[in-house]
Amino acid sequence: MITTDSIGRFSIPLLIGAEDALGAGQVSVFLCDARDDPIREQYYLRTLLGRQVDGIIVTGRRTQARPPIGRSLPVPVVYAFISSTEPSDCSVVPDEADGARRAIEHLIAIGRRRIAHVTGPEHHHSATVRAAAAMRTISAAGLEPAAPLLFGEWSEAWGRQAAGILLSTGADVDAVFCGSDQIARGLSEALQEAGKRIPGDVALIGFDNWDVMVDGCRPALTSVDMDLEGIGRTAAELLLATINGEPAHGRRALPGRLVPRGSTAVNVF
Repeated sequence: MITTDSIGRFSIPLLIGAEDALGAGQVSVFLCDARDDPIREQYYLRTLLGRQVDGIIVTGRRTQARPPIGRSLPVPVVYAFISSTEPSDCSVVPDEADGARRAIEHLIAIGRRRIAHVTGPEHHHSATVRAAAAMRTISAAGLEPAAPLLFGEWSEAWGRQAAGILLSTGADVDAVFCGSDQIARGLSEALQEAGKRIPGDVALIGFDNWDVMVDGCRPALTSVDMDLEGIGRTAAELLLATINGEPAHGRRALPGRLVPRGSTAVNVF
């Protein structure tokens, strides 16, 4: 497995899932961190091929498509979490649009009608995909966004700043869907410091289901889980099938799940 995710936030769960799928066949997984360095990545590729690995899983910390790691390689390659720009390559990615849809539908189901969305950088693939799906779902329900879309950073600091923006504009908001758990945690803290009750006044949903963030929120944060381990398992299964003469091609988007917690609990006021 070759990754650009230096801190392991996404690659470690993927690795666990891949090992789960391959362990029964006594297949080992080696993790190489390319650190977003194309030269280092090619070095690892040559090293792994020199050691006669049976296949390669390529992953990273962003879901947007990337150029193929190589052409006419002697072993099969599967892209996990990220995808390849080559349509015939096998890629397994999270269905982020589906996750955003689930988040908005959950807020509507608990009676919220004045929903805002706060997310990461506007140039970031995940931010734009999640935001577009959220806006579509709000519109399909016959609603209007309660505030303008707020793009910023994937950070708690931006969440606190965004809360200040929402409060200063006087937007009548009863729910916020955040593009990441970090943003949601910062926003939660700032809203409560301003006297807002969560979820009584404002219901809150994050994205990623990062345990450090969702458990650190008070109340605990409802979040969208992309099932990273499931993506890793699927990628490994497809790689194993290709090794065994049943090649897989194309992009597969796997649905995640919404994990409800206290930040949207209908009986908490």
